[in-house]
Amino acid sequence: MARVSRYSKQSYTISIITKGECAQLLLPYHYLSSISKGFKSGINYGLWAGDVLVGVCIFTGLPVAELAVGCFGLDRKEQEGLYELSRLCLHPEHQRHAHNLASWFLSRCLKLLKKHNRCRAVLSYADTAYHQGTVYAACNFKYYGMTASKKDFWIEQADGIYVKHSRGKTKGVLGEWRARTRKHRFLFIYDKFIYCLWEEEKWQG
Repeated sequence: MARVSRYSKQSYTISIITKGECAQLLLPYHYLSSISKGFKSGINYGLWAGDVLVGVCIFTGLPVAELAVGCFGLDRKEQEGLYELSRLCLHPEHQRHAHNLASWFLSRCLKLLKKHNRCRAVLSYADTAYHQGTVYAACNFKYYGMTASKKDFWIEQADGIYVKHSRGKTKGVLGEWRARTRKHRFLFIYDKFIYCLWEEEKWQG
């Protein structure tokens, strides 16, 4: 019998995992880990090489309820079956050596999500500060351009460090407004009875 390569797709398995298991990979390797350690858990899939976790894919609800309105023209309460792909992360060694592992893993997670849950659509963002969304295009997501330009208020701390302000008043607070990095918007629609109100564009990855 032929020996299966360590980085062959046949050597990997996928299963549902806990938030704690996700953190083991996200905290050291995901680009957002330093600013969002309290990431949301949802439907979490893990990619395993034997008994070692080497990939994480997390689907959560839409980040804000109003997206159901702005994207699909639905009532803001119609959230069931609408997901955001909020985290996708691979161990760098496996990402480097296993050809197209990210798209292979994501495509299988999408199939599992649809098989075991009501899935109407999956939204994902690619932050331009880190990547362009190649993996989403490879998995046949449609591209809907960039998010609008926005700014965030950063509060200056006593030690001179700035911390992003989450909510509340900013008047009289010591700090500064900073431009937020824009994001590419990708969408995969399963439900034939809904459609996206955003204008589809050609992805220039």
